[in-house]
Formats: sequence, C-alpha cells, structure tokens
Amino acid sequence: MDKSLHIELIRDRFESEPRGSRTQAALHLVLRRLILDGELPAGSPLPPTRRLASELGVSRSTLVRVYEQMLVEGYLQSRGGSGTLVSEALPAALPASARRTHPATNHSTQASLATSLSQRGREIAQHATSSRIQGGAFLPGAPDVGLFPFATWRRLLAKNIRFEQRHLARYSHGGYGPLKAALADYLRASRRMSCSPRQILILNGSHQAIDLCTRMLSDHGDHAWMEDPGYWGASNVLRANGLQIAPIPVDDEGLSLPPPGAPAAPRLIFVSPSSQYPTGVVMSLSRRMQLLELAETNDAWVIEDDYDNEIRYHPYTIGSLFGQARSQRVIYLGTFSKAMFPGLRLAYLVVPEQLAEAFAIGNAELYREGRMFEQAALAEFIDAGHLGAHLKRVRSIYQERRNVLRRAIESRLGDLVSTTGGLAGLHLPYFFTQPLDDVALSNEMLEAGIIVRPLSMYYADAANCRSGMVLGFAAIDAQTIETAAALLCRVVERRCRHEQVL
Repeated sequence: MDKSLHIELIRDRFESEPRGSRTQAALHLVLRRLILDGELPAGSPLPPTRRLASELGVSRSTLVRVYEQMLVEGYLQSRGGSGTLVSEALPAALPASARRTHPATNHSTQASLATSLSQRGREIAQHATSSRIQGGAFLPGAPDVGLFPFATWRRLLAKNIRFEQRHLARYSHGGYGPLKAALADYLRASRRMSCSPRQILILNGSHQAIDLCTRMLSDHGDHAWMEDPGYWGASNVLRANGLQIAPIPVDDEGLSLPPPGAPAAPRLIFVSPSSQYPTGVVMSLSRRMQLLELAETNDAWVIEDDYDNEIRYHPYTIGSLFGQARSQRVIYLGTFSKAMFPGLRLAYLVVPEQLAEAFAIGNAELYREGRMFEQAALAEFIDAGHLGAHLKRVRSIYQERRNVLRRAIESRLGDLVSTTGGLAGLHLPYFFTQPLDDVALSNEMLEAGIIVRPLSMYYADAANCRSGMVLGFAAIDAQTIETAAALLCRVVERRCRHEQVL
C-alpha cells in the first residue's frame, strides 16, 4: 500500500474521533486498531513523522512519542533505510466478521459474549435485580445520607491519617482490634449478645460476608433454605456458589417451620428474624426455638441477617437469635449501610468460637482485608457516642416519614392494600388485596421517575407469590413522599378499575 494511502486512512480515522479527544492517546489507539484489524498490513511502511504530523494537525514530537511507544510494544519495527514499518512478527489479522466492534452497535457480539459466560456467570446475570438508580422516591433500603454527621466523620478520618499510623496502611487479620472491641460492647448493650472481639470479623459489605459464610460452611450442591419472600441479594450469592435453594414461606410469625412437604435438610438457613425482609414481620419465640433445634438436629448453620435493627420505632429491644442460641449454630451478620451510609461498605460477622480462627484465615485468603483507616475512625465514632446520637436523631425523622407515607397510601387506597411490619427499617411493604400486575405498575411508575419495587420479585415460589409494592421512605422528605404517593395512588386506582373491567 502506498504511503499516501496510509496517510489518508490514518487521517480519516483520527478525524472521526471527537475533536476534544484528539490526543496522543487517541492517535495511539487509532494506529493500534488499524494494525490489529489488518488495514495497516504487517511489513507495510508508515509515513514519515514530519509529513503525517502535518496532515493530522499535531506536533511532530507528539507523533514521535506515539511511534516510539508502539516500537516498544512491538506493533512497529524500525529498519535502517526503510523507516518505520508495521511489525512483521504480528499474527495475521482477524477476519472482518470477527473484528471487535462497539457493543452498543453489535447485538450478535453481545449475544456471543453472553453465551461465553460460565454457568455461575449466567446465573448471576439472569437473577440480577439490583437497581442502577440509587436515589429518589420510593427506593427501599436507602438511608438519608444528608442526615449523617460527615463533619465528625471527616475529622476522625483525618486524625488517623494525619498521625501517620503506618500499621493502618497494612493488611490486617480479621479487622481492626479496637473496632471489634467496640462492636462487642455495642452488641452486648443493643442486641443482648455475649461475644468476644475474637469472634468478630470486619468485611466489605454484607454480600461479602454472606459469600464468606457460604464458602467456609458449604459445598457445591448443598441445600440452603431462604425466606420466601426474601432478600434477592442473599439468594444470588448462595446460588453463585452452587447451592440448591429451597424457598420457605414466611407468614405472620416469620419463617414457617417445619414447611409442608419439607425439602431436603439444609446446610445453610438464611433468615432475618428481627425484621424480616421485605415483610417486616418479627419471628415469634416459638419459631425461633424450632429453628435453633432444627439447625442442631440437621448440623445446619443459621445466618442471621440483622440488617436494620438499629432503625427501630418502638422502645423495646428484640434480642438477636445469636444471643438466644444455646448451641453455637448461628452466625450473626450486621452492617453499617443503613445506620450510617451505604458507600462505607463495612459489615461484620459474629461467628461461634470454634469457627473464629478458620473464618479469619478464610477472610484474609479470599479478600485480603484493608480499609483500616475507616475501621479506626469507626471505632472512635462508636466509642465517643456519635453512632448512638446519630441513630437517635434519624429514628425520629424516619418514623415521621414512615407515618407520612402510611397516611398518604392508606387514606387513599384503603382496602385495596394491606401492610405488615413497619416497626423497624427504611421501607413499608404493601400487598394488593385484588389481582394487580405489580411489575407493570413498577414499569409505569419508573417512567414517571418514581421507583416502586414489585413485591412479586422477592418471591422464588410462584405458588406462594403475592403482588404488591415495596416503598422506601427514609431518604426523601415529607413533601416528596406526599407528592409521589399521590401520583402512585392514582395509578394504582386506575389499574384496579381496569382489572375489574377485564
């Protein structure tokens, strides 16, 4: 190919780049794509830097640096008397049909990549239900981060960084000791739990904590019992680790035990007994005793998800399942995502004594712990009473927002809906008392900028499924709640009338 044609080809490709991004990096990418796609064949000469730079409107020094980088990378070779050539050592270019194209414009490529996923990857993608929208009415599970005392938090972080505590910049083993001690005291007072700091592990979020439990306590093909309806995030983590999930119905007393036609004995049982997600019901004492006995009999492990117990709207404390267990078959999972802010990504496990060392090793081997500056700041945040003061403040605010939402929904919809829970947490579940497509409702509301999670998406067993909506109230003010609820109620009423006509 003539060098003049090379110049024209390179210029056309470079000028097709957005004007603001015609940089040295962009020129490098253009040349690399042309070489890999075979449009600049192996052994063909490249234009002299002075002439090509003039044609492209870049400085010669810029082009020289690009050529030098590509020489180092092996895309080009320099041959005395012949100038700079495309490397002859490169393999033949891919056929045109297999060349890489932008995913947004090549659906067949996307489909091909999807089929290349592992079975685990396909399971994760197929069951994904997390939202890309993380704010606004009525996103469930989201605290109001504007209420958090960030000035205090910044001061504590800065203090630990400023003093150059080099031990906080290293890996840890099980988490920051003073934080674990602070948590042991906190749990003793707030959750009626007796545990030592050695039993506590600090992790990056509840999903990592569930993953660690699954990897350390179960094998591929083992059975796990999940509340139905239940937390989709936990189901996805268990499923990704190869467990067979059995959905167990939830009623007004919590997880139904033993279930009718009991499935295979479980290795893991995932429950949220103090405030079931998403229904908000509290597991009765008799059910708790049955569950603990079942775990002991079947050599099963109970993962107790206590995700929002700090946000409670009544004066009494519901003790943890971990604190009630006579035998050590319960693993307690707590998180700071609701009590503080989700971006902190810190959670913790309390494990039985006999598992403490193995879990600490597993945590270090699988995830390589860190975040020590945040852990040190959190220890001081708890010890100094800042967490308790923050929780006291937000409980009052969230309770008022919950009341505003209840009045707005129930005064308008009346007998069309029923609710459970509401004694804790950041959301309210509403069940429809007549047939209504909650997924279609959710899609319509999303077009109006309002998030309404379909209750049916939390069910795994179609025979047990009920339609409804899960509405978060904590992260939005009272006026926004009333405005969004008025629109939601109008849509629900219209859809109910339409269903009756059909």
